[in-house]
Amino acid sequence: MYIRLREDAHEIIGRREGLLLLITAAFVFSNAVALSLALDGRVTWSHLWGPIVWVVAIAIAHVMLFLFRPDHDPFYLPLFALLSGWGLILIDRLAPNFLSRQVLWVVLGTAAVLVLAILPRNLRILRQYRYTWLIAGLLLLASTLLFGVNPSGAGAALWLPFPVPFDGTAYFQPSELLKLLLVIFLASYFADREAALRQGQSRGGLRGALPYLAPLLLMWGFCMVLLVWQRDLGAATLYFLLFLALLYLATSDRRYVIVGLLLLLLAAVAAYFLFDVVALRVDAWWNPWPDSLGRAFQIVQSLYAVAAGGVSGQGAGQGFPYYIPVVHSDFVFAAVAEEWGLIGSLGLVAVFMILAYRGLLSAMNTLRPFRTYLAAGITLLFAIQALLIMGGVTKLLPLTGVTLPFISYGGSSLLISSIMLGLLLHLSAE
Repeated sequence: MYIRLREDAHEIIGRREGLLLLITAAFVFSNAVALSLALDGRVTWSHLWGPIVWVVAIAIAHVMLFLFRPDHDPFYLPLFALLSGWGLILIDRLAPNFLSRQVLWVVLGTAAVLVLAILPRNLRILRQYRYTWLIAGLLLLASTLLFGVNPSGAGAALWLPFPVPFDGTAYFQPSELLKLLLVIFLASYFADREAALRQGQSRGGLRGALPYLAPLLLMWGFCMVLLVWQRDLGAATLYFLLFLALLYLATSDRRYVIVGLLLLLLAAVAAYFLFDVVALRVDAWWNPWPDSLGRAFQIVQSLYAVAAGGVSGQGAGQGFPYYIPVVHSDFVFAAVAEEWGLIGSLGLVAVFMILAYRGLLSAMNTLRPFRTYLAAGITLLFAIQALLIMGGVTKLLPLTGVTLPFISYGGSSLLISSIMLGLLLHLSAE
């Protein structure tokens, strides 16, 4: 009877996931056809080959998960499919020269999801070697100070070049990998020190918990110093907010959050006077109109794009999002707002909200502290990153320059985000 019930549950999971994937495929292909008609006046292969490769990869992932991880959460793969497929449509629209590389990264990302969801018997190696993983990530990040480049030829040198057969040179951003390694480190540390933290806090308040936080603060401080040295202030903000969120989860003490946000505010004020890029972004956020044709041109064009989209949008391929500099990376949400309108924008926000809800549900359903913190950390990382960039594009927050997970162009971001989603799938199955 028990075996029969489990088989029925697996069939329900498979059917639910399959139905969601069919809806996702219909959305992606209908938009690919609409984009082709808008740009070329007919349906052409150049706009369909990417979605076809995408749907084959997703179909294989669906079958493999059903066979080898039948107990997984049925929402993760459709959410990944929707975001990555929508991202392909946007890259085809905004930067068609990069489409082939983005399709390759989506295929590699899907493979990473499968590998992390199916192969590991347990995640003990992540927990036991937390310092090794984090130090390796820090060394990789530090190497950009010597060997880093910027593919655009200007700006901060945050990427490491490496050769790719038949495709010239690819670029990897170590800060993307470091955010995953930092989540693993924080999850392992808090899982081991949770009881000691709460006990020290109950005896001496914040001062009583400080001795148990000292090693954690030291390693986290190294990350922040390197990121500030690189002037990758968007990643530094993301790491700081992630640290505060997990610290609150471990201690349930709001005083840490209040003190941390005050420190973040003081750091932002100091950075405003120390770094020109921070001053530019704060001034553009506060009042972009006096310099709308100069340094605030990007955010002003983004606001125009959001306003032009209205409720239902201009339609795929029928707006003018390419007026925004670097629209395929930092400002891809503005393109969504212009061509899919308020409906599409809120739909995208809802997708990330569902991802956050399912991730926190996976965290609550795990029985081991490390897995709880790991699932919560990955989920919070997705949510905070999406909130920062969507708020920056719409001028609700100062622009931080982080990417929109799974949608913005960039192999480093897509691959690391796929690895994190694969870990969530692995955790949900157990």
